[in-house]
Amino acid sequence: MDINELAKLLVSRLDEHSAEIKAQWSSPQGTHTRHFYVDDLLTADLAQAIYSAFPRNADGFFDRQSFREKKKTLTNLADHPPILSAITYAMQHPSVVEKVAELVGLKNIVPDPSLYAGGLSMMFQGDFLNPHIDNSHDGSRNLYRRLNLLYYVSPDWALENGGNFELWDPQVKQQKTIVSRFNRLVVMETNKDSWHSVSPVVVESPRCCVSNYYFSAESPDELDYFHVTSFSGRPEEPGKRLLGYFDNRLRNTVSKALGTGRGRKLVNKTEE
Repeated sequence: MDINELAKLLVSRLDEHSAEIKAQWSSPQGTHTRHFYVDDLLTADLAQAIYSAFPRNADGFFDRQSFREKKKTLTNLADHPPILSAITYAMQHPSVVEKVAELVGLKNIVPDPSLYAGGLSMMFQGDFLNPHIDNSHDGSRNLYRRLNLLYYVSPDWALENGGNFELWDPQVKQQKTIVSRFNRLVVMETNKDSWHSVSPVVVESPRCCVSNYYFSAESPDELDYFHVTSFSGRPEEPGKRLLGYFDNRLRNTVSKALGTGRGRKLVNKTEE
């Protein structure tokens, strides 16, 4: 199935659940961060085919390991089964972007074909992603990051598996857990206090996710700002919280001074 066909299926499914999506978005439960999720996004066979296309041992994926996170990511999809590219870029199809923007009431939203911080991710037993707020901008620092789209495809994923998506309050003290359920799409807003994380995976099965971000020239609060991806620790991890505080300040300072973002030299850098 190609990108256009997948995009039609995505738009149809979003249309089918438009009333529920708008209700979730306008009145978030258990968190201040606006978000929605849709279950059974594609047919079970298609979702299974996407999962089966992930390499079981994350061959070719980049290994990210630090106190901030432990996971494997991939943005170069050329050497992997075409269905992985198809679902990734179907989420960027103009019809899908337009539909999501309509449902959440945002204008002038654009996807990111470069997959800056997007693409595929795999998490195995012991992997995690600590509470964080996403980098405020795209790779060129010209557009603000506005929406995060996460599509989960690991079969039979349950709460007790760990590896679940979490949305935190601004003080990172209480979280809402959304299970990384098979064939579930989660869409969340990203801004200065949209703290989120992934709980540690406790099973041997891989947690597989397709990620996309949407951007806009307008900031979430109509004010100019910039920050790198900024991490904290869980409430029971005071050491990581303190380390995160100083680490965030250092990386922000370096990024602003050198014009870099997530390891890339920025071009057409906006004034800070």
